[in-house]
Amino acid sequence: MEWRNLRADLDRAYARTSGGRLRRVLECLASPGVQAVAIYRLGRGSLALPAWARLVTDLAYGILNFLVRIVWGIEISRRAKIGPGLYIGHFGTIIVGRDSTIGANCSLSQDVTIGLAGSGPQAGVPTIGDDVYIAPGARLFGRIRVGNNVKIGANAVVHRDIPDNAVVALDPGFRIVSYRGNRRRAA
Repeated sequence: MEWRNLRADLDRAYARTSGGRLRRVLECLASPGVQAVAIYRLGRGSLALPAWARLVTDLAYGILNFLVRIVWGIEISRRAKIGPGLYIGHFGTIIVGRDSTIGANCSLSQDVTIGLAGSGPQAGVPTIGDDVYIAPGARLFGRIRVGNNVKIGANAVVHRDIPDNAVVALDPGFRIVSYRGNRRRAA
């Protein structure tokens, strides 16, 4: 199952490249997002193996996952449930927490966090539908449901359910909290 999902991930990344076939394949293989997703699929697939087979795959997964976290800043828990066609366009500070669920054909941008919030019976992680785009800097946390065909804008903080076909954006603008400036006054 995870190998079919990996194929969908690779197909989606390949479709976003240009040039000849060899160039497109090399670009996909060099992509931090493709590498991170492939290692996630290896780790997720190894969970279904018998204990004796997991000795080798868990070691390989552990080393490769560590390298992706250090080099690319992408941390995807293998306990997360992710549908086929995951696309990560840019690397850097991407965290997908344990037990999170992400549907098919979703896109994650840089600096995205999908994680646990709450305590006791209120604790939980997001469930994200199919065809969801999550823009740079977005944070999704808690026991929430994000519908299908949703776009979440840059730096949005999502802590409540979002219905299907919604577009969520950070309320633009700012508020002046002081007119004192940033220089120190002479004493």
